[in-house]
Amino acid sequence: MQEQTLTEGARRAIELAQRLAREESRLPTPGHLLWALLSEESMASERLASYGFLLDNVERDGLFSSVGSSDESKTEDDWDELLWHADSQARREGRGTDVSTEHLLSALLLVNSPVQKLLAKGGLRDESTVARPERLANPIAPNFEIQWTDTTENDRTRTLRILDAAANRAREGFRVVEDYVRFTLDDAFLSRQLKELRHGLSTALSSLNDVILVHSRDTQGDVGTTIRTSTEMHRATLFDVAKANLKRIEEATRTLEEFSKVATAFDRSSRQLQELPEQLGQVRYQLYTLEKAILTAHDSRRRLEDANLYLLLTKSLCLHPWETVLREAISGGVRIVQIREKEIPDRELLEHARRVRQITSELGTLLIINDRPDVAALSDADGVHVGQEELAIADARRIVGHDRLVGVSTHSMDQARQAVLDGASYIGVGPTFTSGTKQFNSLAGLEYVGQVASEIGLPAFAIGGIDATNIGNVISVGGTRVAVSGAICRADQPRIASAELCEKLKTSVRSR
Repeated sequence: MQEQTLTEGARRAIELAQRLAREESRLPTPGHLLWALLSEESMASERLASYGFLLDNVERDGLFSSVGSSDESKTEDDWDELLWHADSQARREGRGTDVSTEHLLSALLLVNSPVQKLLAKGGLRDESTVARPERLANPIAPNFEIQWTDTTENDRTRTLRILDAAANRAREGFRVVEDYVRFTLDDAFLSRQLKELRHGLSTALSSLNDVILVHSRDTQGDVGTTIRTSTEMHRATLFDVAKANLKRIEEATRTLEEFSKVATAFDRSSRQLQELPEQLGQVRYQLYTLEKAILTAHDSRRRLEDANLYLLLTKSLCLHPWETVLREAISGGVRIVQIREKEIPDRELLEHARRVRQITSELGTLLIINDRPDVAALSDADGVHVGQEELAIADARRIVGHDRLVGVSTHSMDQARQAVLDGASYIGVGPTFTSGTKQFNSLAGLEYVGQVASEIGLPAFAIGGIDATNIGNVISVGGTRVAVSGAICRADQPRIASAELCEKLKTSVRSR
């Protein structure tokens, strides 16, 4: 008898049928094979679909129970006869013909079973194209029958061990980063984002049975438990811990994503398991966004640590020459200055920006350009500030580079949260009060300042009509940074005005 081989689709179908039967502690039946054929993308599944047989409209439990037999030897005979018929069909087509899923389907039409009746009821008989060989009293099992070998079972166990270890690493890493964001950045928004993503990971992994994962674990026999590098046991700062664990989660989710592709073969009838690799990939991509937000928050808080008072400098608003106002304000405690000039021509704006850059560099103060990333880059400013209608943060960074600060104005919590995820270096929060220097259609008010203070860890500057008479109200709702214009530009003594505002802000910070 010439040796027959299986197509890849036929091999997967037989293997799945055998595995389904093992899960029920029984021998495979025609019902298991039909389910396996419906589960695989193949010529057989296409043919079944053309007659209305789809995975969604065939009841698995009913199918398996309907084809079972109290006489186990009869079940075994049915399975052997199925394989014999499939083998015979392939042989009839000539030397070199592999046994395909179509041959397996033809065998289901030839073996007397409830599946044969089910298919016939749906119109799938194929009597005209499939010659029915004489039924054998004792059919000879063909030599391509597949068993779940020790090697395959070992692969299953190894895959489960890998998934178990990677899942534990990911969950542990999430917890470490959550604690850093919660207790160091005091960021409720990012803490919630991390927690939701961790729960999303757990939901995705629920398609893998926790008990089976734990039973596959072999901690004592794991060679990796004794391997250590010289650096992994040392962390210089809290941020180093968070950064290392962000990478740990990314690496673990990548491992989960790749090896879950192997796990999809464990149960091809489980849609949740088949979707697992894609779900894990989405977790990883969402983590990249959170990593950017966390690293940006850390860097911004470091760079803006002493910048509680932000001067919005407009030449036309200054009671004294603008250079005098600028130097006095910095002397009084201003540590970040924004050039806000809407009316002057581009060349004049660039020349002015370069002059301000020279002064702020001499006095150790950050310089931001309003709305104009091109001018910020050309004047070597420290960053740019954009509004909701101006360039997006990502587009602004393409111009100014990734080392410069990019601030964004926000007027609602949705805008503030989005700014964090988009990678803003800081946010403007307002308008808080009516302003003598700018007209607003509506006010976000103190309530918004308080919401940001309680949820967002990114540096946030309350803005809009703030001066010495109402800054206490800002502080009372949790605001620790403010951006002002007229309160300094129009002051008789800009240095004293700046110092008074700075002292109130510093006192509020020290009291927290």
